[in-house]
Amino acid sequence: MHLKIVGRIANVDLVASGKAIRERKRLWKVYGRARWRKLKALPTCNSQMVRYAMRKIHWYEAHGIGAKEYKIKRIID
Repeated sequence: MHLKIVGRIANVDLVASGKAIRERKRLWKVYGRARWRKLKALPTCNSQMVRYAMRKIHWYEAHGIGAKEYKIKRIID
């Protein structure tokens, strides 16, 4: 499903960082070695199925590389 974040991403929380990230070696191979963090937030999003709903999303982020691999975890009514 295509996801477009409409508003600001607020209330960002850290889920894991460093060796606590299970996918760390894969992230290094695909995007490069960096200090990766897994984050979560509740932004307002727009998609093909539902317009302007709150979704709980997770993603990986590293300094100098940016945010990669957004995942929708839950749609909140």
